[in-house]
Amino acid sequence: MAAVAVQVVEIESHNEQAELSKMSPEEHWKMQHEKIHVKHRGHEAMHAEMVLILIATLVIAQIVLVQWKQRHCRSYNMVTLVQMWVVPLYFTIKLYWWRFLSTWGMFSVITSYIIFRATRKPLSGRTPRMVYKWFLLIYKLSYAVGVLGYLAIMFTMFGFNLLFRIKTEDSMDFGVVLLFYGLYYGVMGRDFAEICSDYMASTIGYYTGRGMPSRNLSDDICAVCGQKIFVNLDEEGIIENTYQLSCNHIFHEFCIRGWCIVGKKQTCPYCNEKVDLKRMLNNPWERTHVLYGQLLDWLRYLVAWQPIIIGFVQGINYTFGLE
Repeated sequence: MAAVAVQVVEIESHNEQAELSKMSPEEHWKMQHEKIHVKHRGHEAMHAEMVLILIATLVIAQIVLVQWKQRHCRSYNMVTLVQMWVVPLYFTIKLYWWRFLSTWGMFSVITSYIIFRATRKPLSGRTPRMVYKWFLLIYKLSYAVGVLGYLAIMFTMFGFNLLFRIKTEDSMDFGVVLLFYGLYYGVMGRDFAEICSDYMASTIGYYTGRGMPSRNLSDDICAVCGQKIFVNLDEEGIIENTYQLSCNHIFHEFCIRGWCIVGKKQTCPYCNEKVDLKRMLNNPWERTHVLYGQLLDWLRYLVAWQPIIIGFVQGINYTFGLE
């Protein structure tokens, strides 16, 4: 009898596997969804408790993070940046996302070298321009990739992918991946650029974290890169456009744009006076970079702190025996 029962179970299992193999991905997902509903039927009270714990944790975490950022902004930014760098790496290795791991590795190696050059003393005259060029490149690439990913998602949602016989899943996955790459590296690039800007400016001596310069600024020196603004005819150098802020301090146009847009500094590199970005960005299309920067600031919270908050919520649920 036992042998017959085992044979019956094996036949039923074989039939079930054969039925699963005939199902489409959508049908398989629906069946799994129904099983979850059956498993959790009658647990509405428990689910309500879990939702309340999630909401309360999110509110408390938000208050704590806001207070931390206001009182100790430097430590908050540093911890957030480390988490932004490490958390995706954990999921990448765990889920075997080798494509992201390769781009993450290249970005990390080059950025580490850039940071090394930016933190050297004495600071080379070519370093600030090299730093801003690298992070400006990352900023523009991330912006373009993010926009392309967004357009791919919209392309799929309106069904245009069917005109080119592209599967909806493939088209949507392509858009989501590009959007994530653009936003993630946009956040990382801006944060590292801000750190490099602080180091270089404090090394040059025309700007410090306290807002009081340790050196006097000559009329022919750019406080961002420390190089001459106007090059004499008998000297080697590059003739560049200049830009004058409302405080009457003059800088290389490339340097001050890198300082304000890429390095996230909205103050004069010398006197710390507020910079009017609307006056600097005459082209309306350039103002989208400011909105993009605000979006990246929001994403920083989502990537860096959301996984930790969710993990904390799961720990509370496990402690109280909630499933």
